[in-house]
Amino acid sequence: MTTRPRLVRTRTELADALGALGGTRALVMTMGALHEGHLQLVREARVLADHVVVSIFVNPTQFAPGEDFDAYPRTLDADMEALAGVGADLVWAPGPADVYPAPVRATIDPGPVARVLEGASRPTHFAGVALVCTKAVNLVRPDVALYGLKDAQQLAVLRTVFEGLDVPVRLHPVPIVRDHDGVALSSRNR
Repeated sequence: MTTRPRLVRTRTELADALGALGGTRALVMTMGALHEGHLQLVREARVLADHVVVSIFVNPTQFAPGEDFDAYPRTLDADMEALAGVGADLVWAPGPADVYPAPVRATIDPGPVARVLEGASRPTHFAGVALVCTKAVNLVRPDVALYGLKDAQQLAVLRTVFEGLDVPVRLHPVPIVRDHDGVALSSRNR
């Protein structure tokens, strides 16, 4: 029998649910449309911490005008079903107004690591990633946050930002999960 994780949507629900958890906490941040790569992050998180929190949030601040924000797949029911039995205790699936309750005024400049490779063609992307990840870590207060090495530049950006801002979380990279043909699994490769 598989157990679906508890779903919370608001900051208040998140705070209440986190308050009921004792022990250590791992955070797996996603934008949903979960695949085996995400599930492997959750399985590894289960080994590293007493409780696993998965966030599912399509973050508007990491998409530039004309990018695929509106077309990005949103599959919360299927995601909840996929998470049943892999070790997630809590799923935080907020809307944009709950993550950004006021107009976004604060920004984070991740520095040179965010201006090369993917950042060269998407100049605002990693600032949005850094902002949402910092906010999520501040709200969830995990001991460890897990990120797939498929997004190695994102991991480098977050390591730079979290170290620079003294964000008290350990980053744990997880190897890439690939399809049978060798392509890295991705929500956009469905």
